[in-house]
Amino acid sequence: MTSRLFAICFNATRPSDLARFWSGVLGWKPADGPDDDIAILPPDNAGFRLRFLPSQEPRTGRNRAHFDLTSATPEEQRRTVARALELGGEHTDVGQLPEEDHVVLADPDGNEFCVIGAGNKFLADTGFIGALACDGTREVGYFWSAALGWPLVWDQDEETAIQSPSGGTKITWGGPPVAPKTGTNRLYLELALPADADPEAELDRLVSLGATRTPAGEDHSGRVLLLDPDGNEFSVLTRR
Repeated sequence: MTSRLFAICFNATRPSDLARFWSGVLGWKPADGPDDDIAILPPDNAGFRLRFLPSQEPRTGRNRAHFDLTSATPEEQRRTVARALELGGEHTDVGQLPEEDHVVLADPDGNEFCVIGAGNKFLADTGFIGALACDGTREVGYFWSAALGWPLVWDQDEETAIQSPSGGTKITWGGPPVAPKTGTNRLYLELALPADADPEAELDRLVSLGATRTPAGEDHSGRVLLLDPDGNEFSVLTRR
């Protein structure tokens, strides 16, 4: 049995502040949990949560992953941008062209995200978080498709994308050139095992697909840190 996507995690210098920002932008509510588990949940309690974990590691370069937020109308795009700016976000320049219809912002911790213009057909069947857009190779797209059991919904010119059979947010990889990795990723995926799964068997399966186990092993909360084929960190919750 495959793991499921449990959370998209942010390594944050101020986890509580960042959780408040994203809760306000997305309209998601805080999740119940232990004191060190700062998370927000979507309104329908489906799909993944966002978790905000403390980290004092300095930011180096642009993130390898960012959110693409969708808009049904130009007015909705303007409202999302205005709300993000009111909550502490800011405009940022990542080389976008003036004629492009998406707006690039950064959250209060400097994590880039895009507010996509209305009429984007690729994200039409997703949700408010249309995509987690990642730098990455075709190989890593294939890895995550097999790891999560999500089918490929795009595979062209070394660009790949996957989506849950239930729909919702897509995860995309832009293909080469992939920028060199500098330091620990600020955003990463966290998987959870089915209740009746054998943790070691599932970890072995992920390794057989191309993951690498790290020397860190399992921490006190039952999280095991691995690397995907592009060297991106991800964690597996072996118990909850």
